[in-house]
Amino acid sequence: MKGEGVIKFKHNWKKERSMPYKWIAELNGWRDKLYKAGLIGEDADGVGYGNISCRLDRNIFIITGSGTGSLKKLHAEHYTRVTAYDFIENSLTSMGPVKASSESMTHAAIYETIPEFNAVFHIHHPALWKNLLTNLPFTARHIEYGTAAMAKEIARLLKDPLVLQQGIIAMGGHKEGVLSFGKDQDDAGRSIEKWLTGL
Repeated sequence: MKGEGVIKFKHNWKKERSMPYKWIAELNGWRDKLYKAGLIGEDADGVGYGNISCRLDRNIFIITGSGTGSLKKLHAEHYTRVTAYDFIENSLTSMGPVKASSESMTHAAIYETIPEFNAVFHIHHPALWKNLLTNLPFTARHIEYGTAAMAKEIARLLKDPLVLQQGIIAMGGHKEGVLSFGKDQDDAGRSIEKWLTGL
């Protein structure tokens, strides 16, 4: 997982106070579940992995902050808002107490492509990742996470009816990386649960 957690886009970050907890309460509940299941956490090298987000309004979304994957519990100060992004310029703007996750451009690509989707979960699970590579379309192996190229690749895959139906994608060039998404947070979570049950 070369470069894990490294921000690969131009990041315009405006530091602000934490948003109201009620804005992130449901999302934080899912984050607790995913962390407890080992789908978000810290690898053997001490590098955190996994991030989750939910749409706040149109193209604005709330996402876990960079470097928070390894933390057992998150609070309001660990979340930030992505308020703008540009795939051509490979730039993103976030506002909050922490910088947005290094995967923010990937989340943005999903929200931009499918307006009906309101939640995105990025987890790591080796067996699930391998299973998805065998059974569903996945992102090209040469494309790195968190880049404009990945955003374009995600948009391509979201045109596939099977991907939309299953609500889950393996990231071919991001070992163990899996994205789930849906109309709400429960929808995104169910996609993961369904595939894990089938392993």
